[in-house]
Order: sequence, then structure tokens, then C-alpha cells
Amino acid sequence: MTRGKRTQAAELEVRLLREGIIESTHHVQAAVADDRGRLLSVAGSAETAAFVRSALKPFQALAVTTSGTLERYGLTDRDLAIICSSHQGSIEQVRQVFNILWRCDVDPSALRCPIPEGKHSPLQYNCSGKHAGMLAVCRQLNYPLGDYLQRNHPVQTLVLGKVSDLLRMPAAEFIAVHDDCGAPTYFMQLAQIATLYAQLASGNNLDLERISRAMTHHPALVAGAGEFDTELMRLTAGELVSKAGAEGVQCIARVGEGLGLAIKVLDGAKRAKYAVATQLLKQMGWITPAIAETLADRYLSLGEFKRLDVQGELTLL
Repeated sequence: MTRGKRTQAAELEVRLLREGIIESTHHVQAAVADDRGRLLSVAGSAETAAFVRSALKPFQALAVTTSGTLERYGLTDRDLAIICSSHQGSIEQVRQVFNILWRCDVDPSALRCPIPEGKHSPLQYNCSGKHAGMLAVCRQLNYPLGDYLQRNHPVQTLVLGKVSDLLRMPAAEFIAVHDDCGAPTYFMQLAQIATLYAQLASGNNLDLERISRAMTHHPALVAGAGEFDTELMRLTAGELVSKAGAEGVQCIARVGEGLGLAIKVLDGAKRAKYAVATQLLKQMGWITPAIAETLADRYLSLGEFKRLDVQGELTLL
């Protein structure tokens, strides 16, 4: 990754307005990079670090696409989309996760993700597709199944190696922690996360291109009806690939152009990241005014008396 001088710009501010009066404020930082790691624009500091959380899933899926797992078990782009998903646990989504396990002859009891409150199976957990993908890789490469979430397990080492290669950083430099689902996630700078997403959509890596295509062709599996990722990918008809992470992380890439956007809401507010994403996509010309208006109606208007207002913009470098 290209490392230049430290860049600082004004961060973004999202205000919750109740009948025009500010009730709450969220501070947001963002970065745009290309697939060579060059920082193009920023709000706040591109060196701000955050846990990438579920926005890592498309890159964890590289373990599936590069190991022969798809071919051996006859997995499709629908399976790949659910592997990248943070799903709602709908019947369609749960069946797709089960399909992965059935094809590689792994019992659902092998899943080590939690059972959601009020549900009956780990298949219904929002990260179950990612876990099923990891188990499929374990079956393909004869790795042990029981401890696949441990940081030193071969499947996690494989994932880390793929991310390390993309960012041209030694694997030992990554800070890994356990996500809520038990799988490792990493502490990364916004510029690094933006670079990963630029590579996801660049078209220069066949495995990443297949992952990106699976997500944009099957957006309903990636999140679900009404969710920002699904609606953005539907509205842009494959031009943008989008993936949310918990605690205010949102990542978007422009397909075929090698440009990635990484957003972090400092207080972790989910509502603020969608407001900022809509504003920045409009500012950069990644979405049409009509799409921006549709997104604003869905994610910035919070009822009859409340709405979100975004202050600030990306600084071009």
C-alpha cells in the first residue's frame, strides 16, 4: 500500500434534527482509495483505525474461491453471495446456507456461530454463511472442523494470507480479534479498508471479480429486503458493491473502476453511516440524483418529525 504524508481533513457530521432542532450528533470519517492503495480523498483521517467487522466477509470468501472448494462441491454464485452476507435469517437465506453444508457433507451442528435470540439454529445467525464457507474449505483441504474459529487454525491462516497479499503487508502486522460470531476480524486503517474494496471491484483479480459479481447479482442474499446493502446494489444494477460492518462501518466499491470507499461512524451509530454513504455517493457521482433521493427517503427520513442531516464532504487530495 502506498504510504504518503499524514493526511487530515475535516470529518463529517451527521445531525439528527427533530423539527429542525439538533437533538443528536454523530462524527464520521471516510476514505476513498484506488486498487493500488493510493488515497484519493478523505474526511477526517485515513489513518483512523477500526475493526473491519463483517465488511471483511468478501475477503474471507477468498479462502473458498482459491481452494477449489466451489468446484469440488458444485457451489454457485448464490452460495458465494450468502458466504459474504450478513443476512436476516429468512427461509431463503437459511436454505442457501444449509445447501453449502449439505453439498460438502457437514452437519449444521458443526457451526460455531451463536444461535440468535428467539431462534432455534445457528443457521439463522447472520454470519452463518461465512461459517459454512469456512467449514466447506476445511472439508476440501482436510482441515479439522472443530476449532475452525481459532486464529491459528489453517483456514484462518489462509484467510489472513489472502488479505496480507492484497495489502502487501506481513501477516504478523495485523491485529486480530474475535468478532461477535467468534471468527477473527482485523483492526485496520480506513485507507487499507478502502484499498481492499477498490481491489474487490477492480476486475484485476478473477477471484475477487467472482465474489463481487455474486454479491451484485444476488443482493437479496447479501443482506435482505430493506437493508442498505441490498437496496443500494439493486438500485445501481451491479455498478456498486456494498457491504456493511457493525459499529458504524460501511464499505462500497465502484465496479470496474477500482475505487473503494470506507466509512466509520466514531460512535458506531448504524443510522449515521447510511446517511453519510448516501451523501458521499451523490457527491462523487457514483449514484444518480434519482437514486440519491430514493436512498434519502428510506434512510435519512426517520418519521414525521425527524430526519438526518449530513454536514461536510470529502476532501480531494
